[in-house]
Amino acid sequence: MKNWAMGWRLARRELRGGVRGLRIVLACLALGVAAIAAVGTLRAAVQAGLEADGARLMGGDVLAANSRPFPPEALAWAEARGGRVSRLVLTRSMAVAPSGERTLVELKAADDAYPLYGELALDPPGPLGAGPGELPPVALDPLVAQRLGLSPGAVVRIGDARFRYRGAIVSEPDKAAGAAVLGPRAIIPLAALEAAGLVQPGSLVTYEMRTALPPGADARAVADALRAQPFADGGWRVRDSSQGQPGVTRFLDQAASFLVLAGLTALLVGGIGVATGVRSWLEQRARTIATLRCLGAPAGAIFATYLIQVLGLALLGIVIGLVAGYALTALAAVALAGALPVPPRLGFYPLPLALAAAYGLLTALAFALWPLGRARDIPGAALFRDNLLPDARRPRPGLVLANAAAVAALIALVVGTAERPLFALWFCLAALGTLGLFRLAAAGLQAVARRLPVRRRPSLRLGLANLHRPGAPTSLMLVSLGIGLSTLAAIALIQGNLRKQISESLPDAAPSFYFIDIQSDQAAEFDRVARAVPGVTEVRRVPSLRARIAKVNGVPADQVQATEETRWALRGDRGLTYAAAPPEGTRVVQGAWWPADYRGEPLVSLDDNLARGWKAGPGSTITVNVLGRDIDLKVASTRDIEWRGLGLNFSMIASPGMLEAAPHTHIATVRGDPAQDGNLLRAVTDALPNVTGIRVRDALDALAVLLQRLGTALSSTAALTLVSGLLVLAGAVAAGQRRRIRDAVVLKTLGASRSQIRRAWLVEFGLLGLVAGLVAAAVGTLASWGVTRFVMRTDWTFLPGTLAVTILLCIALTLAMGYAGTALALRAKAAPLLRNE
Repeated sequence: MKNWAMGWRLARRELRGGVRGLRIVLACLALGVAAIAAVGTLRAAVQAGLEADGARLMGGDVLAANSRPFPPEALAWAEARGGRVSRLVLTRSMAVAPSGERTLVELKAADDAYPLYGELALDPPGPLGAGPGELPPVALDPLVAQRLGLSPGAVVRIGDARFRYRGAIVSEPDKAAGAAVLGPRAIIPLAALEAAGLVQPGSLVTYEMRTALPPGADARAVADALRAQPFADGGWRVRDSSQGQPGVTRFLDQAASFLVLAGLTALLVGGIGVATGVRSWLEQRARTIATLRCLGAPAGAIFATYLIQVLGLALLGIVIGLVAGYALTALAAVALAGALPVPPRLGFYPLPLALAAAYGLLTALAFALWPLGRARDIPGAALFRDNLLPDARRPRPGLVLANAAAVAALIALVVGTAERPLFALWFCLAALGTLGLFRLAAAGLQAVARRLPVRRRPSLRLGLANLHRPGAPTSLMLVSLGIGLSTLAAIALIQGNLRKQISESLPDAAPSFYFIDIQSDQAAEFDRVARAVPGVTEVRRVPSLRARIAKVNGVPADQVQATEETRWALRGDRGLTYAAAPPEGTRVVQGAWWPADYRGEPLVSLDDNLARGWKAGPGSTITVNVLGRDIDLKVASTRDIEWRGLGLNFSMIASPGMLEAAPHTHIATVRGDPAQDGNLLRAVTDALPNVTGIRVRDALDALAVLLQRLGTALSSTAALTLVSGLLVLAGAVAAGQRRRIRDAVVLKTLGASRSQIRRAWLVEFGLLGLVAGLVAAAVGTLASWGVTRFVMRTDWTFLPGTLAVTILLCIALTLAMGYAGTALALRAKAAPLLRNE
């Protein structure tokens, strides 16, 4: 305790002189903490908005969804509990203008009670409504009206019915509950849906029943009671407003998790800046430390003095980061207003701020204890030496253990608070491995520079000597700049590979159109019409049913211990077909396909990835709910499915027999001349108005735009790491500036010209940038390959152009930083320094 009391007194006195030597510590910690605090606070604010507006976003306090119409007793049950009930039907169709132009729309048919919460805002303002004798109205997304050239009052055909265009949809209160995925939104009255002829046996239709409960009613209890009713069979999906939007919540959790890891990468680089700043600051204090030791100050008191100062400055940097992060949250809420599902409810959320502070504090400890531990052992005799801070001496075992404990606590915090702990653990291991790799590269560079025979070239010899001289910041510069560039390279390569898949690989194999909701009695007519269009080269059609997975090996779907990447298939409805022969190009992994004339118990061939994720190989039982009836399917085989071709394939293919008798539709793909796409769509939808055509090129273009936005967001977060690395690099150059000035003065005194000193700088920093760029390119390549192959499960292509940009950027940044330091050193006057020496 005496050491800490003395340390506290000494620390207070030293801090009166300012914190000039620790500014880099403040900046590095503040940047990383600000990024993590901003992501966490924005996530909490959006979640609060989801919880507060859950009823409005979901369209009711309780929502039930099904692939079949709700029985009258379900509506009576909800109304008997004092609720206001609204019924909706969701499907897809083609909107056709008087000119013959047409486009795919996500159709919502709503009753008069819609919306139960919020307001459907249209332009021109007013209700959707329809007067007696008029055509039923339709409200369209502004994009549809613009694409079809419609103005209010125009007649629009949807299915077999005609509608009058009421106006553009300005605001849809329940947009998050059923977001338009394949096309823009169209809203019509529920009463007009039957005339459109879109609802046929087996059609891809979702029925919803939404209930607004009286004030004070327990929505969760009502939802639980509804699930237990006899008429609520296994195909029903019921949730209450307290659950928010599960899909939106999962997306936000995963996005926040990745962004937090990006912030942690910046904080990791900032930690290196902490170590650099503390070491440089202790070098400046080395004479003071040695003087205190000569006067009898214990080593423990010396350690306490400087640990208190570092922690005080670290806490100040953390506070600055928390304040900046909160301010960034407000800016992000404004900038992302159109992309977020709800307006964030800005407020004070202590948990994300506390987590960000904990990350910052543990990072500061993990990177500051080592140089502090070495400084505590500076002997009094060092007062008479020139190089005061010992380079090779390690801290005492107790401090080494404390340092290791801080690192372990930081890793535990990262993994324990992550949405995907295993991924976070791999991130931590990869970060440690990357640090070690850059340190190894620095050691290799120093070893090569030490052994190169360059006796007749003074500038080259001097530049190489600067890389391996005692106290050279070679390792620090490689690590600080390399990690940020490695992140940028990895993201650029991942984005480039995905763009290459979409722009080059997919279109060659992809069909021109998907056509859905083809009725069984329309199948032959569809084939005839499609094949009659000039330029059509291939028409493929298979039966299609909607099925919900109810059980896997007798375990309810919501209780199956599935892997993260296969859990999605246990939620919602899945496509199901039957076939006597396997699809073209099928590769059976386990089991065997059934005979072409098989008519025994129902069998199923399952996607091999799903089978592995569910632990359901051949012989397992998959229970599916089809039209309210549970059917047990025995797994006969698993298949490796090539989804990139975008052809007709299903994760589940059943054997013929039982499913043939169930009401179902057909789905088809058509390949042909792209110039005939318009004629093909017009011919099919004019002959069969209930059939919906989905142009694959439009879907790929939308995916490319989404990928571009995602890549921009990821590159922005990676740029944060690079900024942090530049801060550390600038700190390293500044830390060595005193020595650089002395070297420049001595060299000029001995006759070296400014051009020779500049050439030496060019050699030193050019080699640093080249090696850092090469290692960053290698790390980014390895990371992108791993993510592309094992996370995204797609092909990986080497992109040398992207890596060349990474290497050139690295060299340019190091040269710029080195030039700044050298230019300042060359301006220093020799006389004052020589007099002091």
